[in-house]
Amino acid sequence: MKIKLGDQIMVTIGKDAGKTGKVEKVFPRKSQVLITGLNLYKKHLKPSAKVVQGGIIDFAKPINVADVALICPKCNLQTRVGYRLNEGKKERICRKCKQQI
Repeated sequence: MKIKLGDQIMVTIGKDAGKTGKVEKVFPRKSQVLITGLNLYKKHLKPSAKVVQGGIIDFAKPINVADVALICPKCNLQTRVGYRLNEGKKERICRKCKQQI
């Protein structure tokens, strides 16, 4: 998967299109990422042992990797991820500025 934990990304499709955030968790088998403060949904909870006071809570759902784009930390542009070998090590590069991510 080309998106890693801690990457700055932009959502390209959906209700949060154009918003940016940081990757909080990665689900490689499902090809999804969880982004802090984006793709929020509401859930109604009854009072229980875990939740003393019920009510409506906001929680984030994962987004498909195809619906997000990486923001290069060097050029601050939305970009695709490329790879190159450097002394036997594989490193991610920005396709626009050719710098290591």
